[in-house]
Amino acid sequence: MNYLASSGQLRASLLRWSLFTVPLLLVLGFFSGQAAGSGPGNPWFDELVKPTIYPPPVAFPIVWSTLYVLMGISLAMILSARGAAGRGLAVAVFVVQLALNLAWSPVFFAMHQILAAFWIAVAMAVTILLTLVLFWRIRPVAGMLLLPYLAWVCFASVLTFEIGRLNPGADGAFGSSRTVRVSI
Repeated sequence: MNYLASSGQLRASLLRWSLFTVPLLLVLGFFSGQAAGSGPGNPWFDELVKPTIYPPPVAFPIVWSTLYVLMGISLAMILSARGAAGRGLAVAVFVVQLALNLAWSPVFFAMHQILAAFWIAVAMAVTILLTLVLFWRIRPVAGMLLLPYLAWVCFASVLTFEIGRLNPGADGAFGSSRTVRVSI
């Protein structure tokens, strides 16, 4: 049996999915960062030389929260597109890019693997682009919502590369060649 949902039913489905996907992505992103000890306050990270293009630390939680909201809405748009051709593949690729996203902070901040984190960021950019294209085919707006995410991850890839270049002895090091001072 073929039937079309009313616009009200479609909006309700999008709202229900958004109420699930947006908080889920925000919580996953938060826990990934917290578990890795990301950002300022991490002694290893604090002593790294940062490139001149490095934004103020307050920008990161604002940008990432915004991106997770956009990602959640975008995913909700696809999940609410029941019966759309390519929906399963699009969601699967989204999950892959999300897994890469959630892996980046532990690899960089907890394991201090700058080069590995750079390659994860590059893989993220590729899978985000693929996700964007697959989402766009189903719901163009869902694809458009991922454009800021792709731009930020490309920027983050450059930052990661530059941090590695400026701190060659810090890659894989649990503390660099300089002494890490911890106040107790």
